Amino acid sequence: MKKNFLEELTNEKLLKQRDLLKGVGIGFAIIYVIAIAVLIYVFNLRGTKNFSIATLLPLIVLPVTFLPIIMSLVAANKEIKSRNL
Repeated sequence: MKKNFLEELTNEKLLKQRDLLKGVGIGFAIIYVIAIAVLIYVFNLRGTKNFSIATLLPLIVLPVTFLPIIMSLVAANKEIKSRNL
């Protein structure tokens, strides 16, 4: 069975890990919003006649980058809750 690496961390390191994951998640969310704004701008600038599915690639790929961050954040929050911090 896979061992939980968060169990080995001290309370301070666990809280620091959670805060780091929150910061990275917020950073990716800001990048995602900026990418959407740029795509909307490009669509308005170029029009829909030059539409390509490749222009929607960031909208498809960026949410997938959130999954490992969210999963790690949920695991850290569960460990913090189990320790009653």
